[in-house]
Amino acid sequence: MKSLFYSVLAGLIILLYSCSEDNEQARLSIRLTDAPGEYQEVLIDVQEVKVNYSGADDSGWKTLTSTKSGIYNLLDFTNGMDTLLADEYLVAGKISQMRLVLGDDNQIKVNDEYYELKTPSAQQSGLKFNIHADLEEGITYRLWIDFDAGRSIIKKGNGDYSLKPVIRTYTDATSGAIKGNIKPVAAKPYMMAISANNDTLGTYADQETGFYMFAGAEPGIYMIKVKPVDGYLEKSIEGVEVSIGEVKELEEIIIDEDTTQ
Repeated sequence: MKSLFYSVLAGLIILLYSCSEDNEQARLSIRLTDAPGEYQEVLIDVQEVKVNYSGADDSGWKTLTSTKSGIYNLLDFTNGMDTLLADEYLVAGKISQMRLVLGDDNQIKVNDEYYELKTPSAQQSGLKFNIHADLEEGITYRLWIDFDAGRSIIKKGNGDYSLKPVIRTYTDATSGAIKGNIKPVAAKPYMMAISANNDTLGTYADQETGFYMFAGAEPGIYMIKVKPVDGYLEKSIEGVEVSIGEVKELEEIIIDEDTTQ
Protein backbone atom coordinates (compact mmCIF):
# COMPACT_ATOMS: atom_id res chain seq x y z
CA MET A 1 0.00 0.00 0.00
CA LYS A 2 2.87 2.36 0.83
CA SER A 3 4.53 1.64 -2.52
CA LEU A 4 1.28 2.52 -4.30
CA PHE A 5 1.04 5.77 -2.31
CA TYR A 6 4.60 6.77 -3.20
CA SER A 7 4.07 5.88 -6.85
CA VAL A 8 1.01 8.14 -7.04
CA LEU A 9 2.86 10.91 -5.19
CA ALA A 10 5.78 10.66 -7.60
CA GLY A 11 3.39 10.83 -10.54
CA LEU A 12 1.76 13.97 -9.14
CA ILE A 13 5.14 15.62 -8.66
CA ILE A 14 6.11 14.88 -12.27
CA LEU A 15 2.75 16.19 -13.51
CA LEU A 16 3.05 19.40 -11.51
CA TYR A 17 6.61 19.91 -12.73
CA SER A 18 5.48 19.39 -16.31
CA CYS A 19 2.68 21.94 -15.92
CA SER A 20 5.14 24.39 -14.40
CA GLU A 21 7.44 23.97 -17.40
CA ASP A 22 4.53 24.60 -19.81
CA ASN A 23 3.61 27.79 -17.96
CA GLU A 24 7.12 29.14 -18.58
CA GLN A 25 6.58 29.01 -22.34
CA ALA A 26 5.33 31.69 -24.69
CA ARG A 27 3.70 31.15 -28.07
CA LEU A 28 5.17 32.75 -31.19
CA SER A 29 2.86 32.93 -34.22
CA ILE A 30 4.44 34.24 -37.45
CA ARG A 31 2.31 35.20 -40.46
CA LEU A 32 3.26 36.24 -43.99
CA THR A 33 1.56 39.14 -45.77
CA ASP A 34 2.32 41.50 -48.65
CA ALA A 35 1.69 44.91 -50.19
CA PRO A 36 0.37 44.36 -53.74
CA GLY A 37 2.59 44.92 -56.76
CA GLU A 38 2.17 45.27 -60.52
CA TYR A 39 2.79 41.60 -61.27
CA GLN A 40 0.68 38.50 -61.89
CA GLU A 41 2.55 36.36 -59.36
CA VAL A 42 5.52 36.76 -57.01
CA LEU A 43 6.65 33.32 -55.84
CA ILE A 44 9.09 32.91 -52.94
CA ASP A 45 10.54 29.60 -51.83
CA VAL A 46 10.49 29.61 -48.00
CA GLN A 47 12.80 27.00 -46.46
CA GLU A 48 13.37 28.03 -42.84
CA VAL A 49 12.50 30.64 -40.25
CA LYS A 50 15.07 31.27 -37.51
CA VAL A 51 14.93 33.55 -34.48
CA ASN A 52 17.75 34.94 -32.39
CA TYR A 53 16.61 35.05 -28.78
CA SER A 54 17.82 34.64 -25.23
CA GLY A 55 16.23 31.20 -24.78
CA ALA A 56 18.19 29.61 -27.64
CA ASP A 57 21.50 27.73 -27.57
CA ASP A 58 24.94 29.34 -27.33
CA SER A 59 24.77 30.66 -30.90
CA GLY A 60 21.56 32.52 -30.12
CA TRP A 61 19.81 31.20 -33.25
CA LYS A 62 16.95 28.71 -33.17
CA THR A 63 15.26 27.16 -36.20
CA LEU A 64 11.47 27.06 -35.83
CA THR A 65 10.53 23.43 -36.50
CA SER A 66 6.90 24.40 -37.10
CA THR A 67 7.82 26.42 -40.24
CA LYS A 68 5.52 25.59 -43.15
CA SER A 69 8.16 25.46 -45.86
CA GLY A 70 7.09 25.72 -49.48
CA ILE A 71 6.47 28.13 -52.34
CA TYR A 72 4.19 31.09 -51.58
CA ASN A 73 2.62 33.54 -54.00
CA LEU A 74 2.93 36.85 -52.15
CA LEU A 75 0.08 38.35 -54.14
CA ASP A 76 -2.34 35.89 -52.49
CA PHE A 77 -1.81 37.74 -49.19
CA THR A 78 -2.60 41.39 -49.84
CA ASN A 79 -4.91 44.03 -48.33
CA GLY A 80 -5.30 42.37 -44.95
CA MET A 81 -4.94 38.73 -46.08
CA ASP A 82 -2.14 36.61 -44.64
CA THR A 83 -1.04 33.02 -44.11
CA LEU A 84 0.43 31.18 -41.13
CA LEU A 85 4.16 30.59 -41.60
CA ALA A 86 5.12 29.21 -38.17
CA ASP A 87 3.43 28.67 -34.80
CA GLU A 88 5.64 27.46 -31.99
CA TYR A 89 6.02 27.42 -28.20
CA LEU A 90 9.31 28.86 -26.97
CA VAL A 91 10.82 29.40 -23.56
CA ALA A 92 10.01 32.95 -22.46
CA GLY A 93 12.77 35.37 -23.42
CA LYS A 94 13.79 38.24 -25.67
CA ILE A 95 13.81 38.00 -29.48
CA SER A 96 16.27 40.34 -31.18
CA GLN A 97 16.35 39.19 -34.81
CA MET A 98 14.73 36.88 -37.34
CA ARG A 99 16.01 35.16 -40.48
CA LEU A 100 13.87 34.03 -43.40
CA VAL A 101 15.86 31.49 -45.44
CA LEU A 102 14.80 31.12 -49.07
CA GLY A 103 15.46 28.31 -51.54
CA ASP A 104 16.22 28.47 -55.27
CA ASP A 105 12.67 28.39 -56.71
CA ASN A 106 11.85 32.10 -56.54
CA GLN A 107 9.98 33.40 -59.59
CA ILE A 108 7.95 36.29 -60.94
CA LYS A 109 5.14 36.10 -63.51
CA VAL A 110 4.88 38.99 -65.96
CA ASN A 111 2.70 38.98 -69.09
CA ASP A 112 1.95 35.26 -68.60
CA GLU A 113 5.67 34.40 -68.54
CA TYR A 114 7.75 33.26 -65.55
CA TYR A 115 11.18 34.71 -64.79
CA GLU A 116 13.72 33.62 -62.18
CA LEU A 117 14.12 35.88 -59.17
CA LYS A 118 17.75 35.85 -58.15
CA THR A 119 18.39 36.13 -54.40
CA PRO A 120 22.06 35.28 -53.77
CA SER A 121 22.33 36.75 -50.28
CA ALA A 122 19.06 35.17 -49.11
CA GLN A 123 20.17 31.70 -50.18
CA GLN A 124 23.25 31.85 -47.96
CA SER A 125 22.26 33.01 -44.49
CA GLY A 126 18.69 34.24 -44.94
CA LEU A 127 16.94 37.60 -44.99
CA LYS A 128 17.72 39.09 -41.60
CA PHE A 129 15.68 41.77 -39.84
CA ASN A 130 15.40 43.12 -36.32
CA ILE A 131 12.45 42.26 -34.07
CA HIS A 132 13.16 43.32 -30.44
CA ALA A 133 10.25 41.60 -28.70
CA ASP A 134 9.71 40.15 -25.23
CA LEU A 135 8.07 36.72 -25.10
CA GLU A 136 6.19 36.52 -21.81
CA GLU A 137 4.95 33.37 -20.10
CA GLY A 138 1.55 32.22 -21.29
CA ILE A 139 1.22 35.00 -23.89
CA THR A 140 0.75 34.50 -27.65
CA TYR A 141 2.94 36.91 -29.60
CA ARG A 142 1.61 37.45 -33.15
CA LEU A 143 4.08 38.84 -35.67
CA TRP A 144 3.62 39.61 -39.36
CA ILE A 145 6.38 39.54 -42.01
CA ASP A 146 5.25 42.10 -44.58
CA PHE A 147 6.92 41.86 -48.00
CA ASP A 148 6.52 44.90 -50.23
CA ALA A 149 6.55 43.10 -53.60
CA GLY A 150 6.29 46.34 -55.56
CA ARG A 151 9.52 47.72 -54.09
CA SER A 152 11.32 44.39 -53.62
CA ILE A 153 11.69 43.42 -57.27
CA ILE A 154 14.41 44.98 -59.43
CA LYS A 155 14.27 44.68 -63.21
CA LYS A 156 17.75 44.65 -64.74
CA GLY A 157 18.79 46.08 -68.07
CA ASN A 158 19.16 42.62 -69.60
CA GLY A 159 15.54 41.73 -68.79
CA ASP A 160 16.34 39.63 -65.71
CA TYR A 161 14.72 40.19 -62.30
CA SER A 162 16.28 40.14 -58.85
CA LEU A 163 14.75 40.12 -55.37
CA LYS A 164 16.03 42.87 -53.08
CA PRO A 165 13.50 42.48 -50.29
CA VAL A 166 11.83 45.47 -48.66
CA ILE A 167 10.38 43.92 -45.50
CA ARG A 168 8.54 45.31 -42.49
CA THR A 169 7.52 43.47 -39.35
CA TYR A 170 4.68 44.44 -37.05
CA THR A 171 2.53 43.03 -34.27
CA ASP A 172 -1.10 43.43 -33.22
CA ALA A 173 0.17 44.82 -29.90
CA THR A 174 2.09 47.76 -31.37
CA SER A 175 0.21 48.81 -34.48
CA GLY A 176 -3.11 49.73 -36.07
CA ALA A 177 -4.51 49.75 -39.60
CA ILE A 178 -6.30 51.90 -42.18
CA LYS A 179 -8.88 50.50 -44.59
CA GLY A 180 -11.56 51.61 -47.01
CA ASN A 181 -12.84 51.47 -50.59
CA ILE A 182 -12.05 53.47 -53.68
CA LYS A 183 -13.95 54.09 -56.93
CA PRO A 184 -13.82 53.68 -59.84
CA VAL A 185 -11.79 50.48 -59.85
CA ALA A 186 -10.72 51.26 -63.43
CA ALA A 187 -8.41 53.93 -61.94
CA LYS A 188 -6.20 51.11 -60.55
CA PRO A 189 -4.66 53.45 -57.97
CA TYR A 190 -1.41 52.98 -56.10
CA MET A 191 -1.90 54.31 -52.57
CA MET A 192 0.51 55.53 -49.91
CA ALA A 193 0.00 56.28 -46.22
CA ILE A 194 2.67 58.72 -45.05
CA SER A 195 3.10 59.41 -41.34
CA ALA A 196 4.37 62.62 -39.75
CA ASN A 197 7.84 61.04 -39.39
CA ASN A 198 7.81 60.04 -43.10
CA ASP A 199 7.22 56.33 -42.50
CA THR A 200 5.55 55.26 -45.77
CA LEU A 201 3.22 52.31 -46.36
CA GLY A 202 2.18 51.38 -49.88
CA THR A 203 -0.55 49.24 -51.47
CA TYR A 204 -2.75 48.87 -54.56
CA ALA A 205 -6.54 48.90 -54.28
CA ASP A 206 -8.16 45.60 -55.28
CA GLN A 207 -8.88 45.81 -59.01
CA GLU A 208 -12.27 44.09 -58.64
CA THR A 209 -13.70 45.57 -55.44
CA GLY A 210 -11.68 48.74 -54.81
CA PHE A 211 -10.88 47.60 -51.25
CA TYR A 212 -7.54 48.60 -49.71
CA MET A 213 -5.86 48.18 -46.35
CA PHE A 214 -2.69 49.52 -44.76
CA ALA A 215 -1.81 46.99 -42.06
CA GLY A 216 0.90 47.40 -39.43
CA ALA A 217 0.65 51.19 -39.22
CA GLU A 218 2.40 52.69 -36.22
CA PRO A 219 0.24 55.04 -34.14
CA GLY A 220 0.20 58.61 -35.39
CA ILE A 221 -1.25 60.99 -38.00
CA TYR A 222 -1.12 59.97 -41.66
CA MET A 223 -1.70 61.52 -45.06
CA ILE A 224 -3.17 59.22 -47.70
CA LYS A 225 -1.97 59.82 -51.28
CA VAL A 226 -3.84 58.22 -54.20
CA LYS A 227 -2.00 57.86 -57.51
CA PRO A 228 -4.26 56.43 -60.25
CA VAL A 229 -3.38 55.50 -63.83
CA ASP A 230 -3.42 58.12 -66.59
CA GLY A 231 -6.83 59.61 -67.20
CA TYR A 232 -7.61 60.18 -63.52
CA LEU A 233 -6.60 62.84 -61.00
CA GLU A 234 -4.42 62.24 -57.95
CA LYS A 235 -5.98 62.79 -54.54
CA SER A 236 -4.78 63.35 -50.96
CA ILE A 237 -6.49 62.90 -47.59
CA GLU A 238 -4.88 64.46 -44.53
CA GLY A 239 -5.29 64.01 -40.78
CA VAL A 240 -5.93 60.25 -40.64
CA GLU A 241 -5.27 59.18 -37.05
CA VAL A 242 -4.16 55.62 -36.25
CA SER A 243 -4.22 54.11 -32.75
CA ILE A 244 -2.77 50.83 -31.44
CA GLY A 245 -5.08 47.87 -31.97
CA GLU A 246 -7.62 49.91 -33.97
CA VAL A 247 -8.64 49.63 -37.64
CA LYS A 248 -9.44 53.10 -38.96
CA GLU A 249 -12.09 52.89 -41.71
CA LEU A 250 -12.21 55.85 -44.09
CA GLU A 251 -15.15 57.08 -46.12
CA GLU A 252 -15.26 55.84 -49.70
CA ILE A 253 -12.76 57.66 -51.90
CA ILE A 254 -14.00 58.80 -55.32
CA ILE A 255 -11.35 59.50 -57.96
CA ASP A 256 -12.22 62.11 -60.57
CA GLU A 257 -11.46 61.76 -64.24
CA ASP A 258 -8.89 64.08 -65.76
CA THR A 259 -10.94 66.07 -68.25
CA THR A 260 -7.94 68.11 -69.44
CA GLN A 261 -6.54 65.22 -71.46
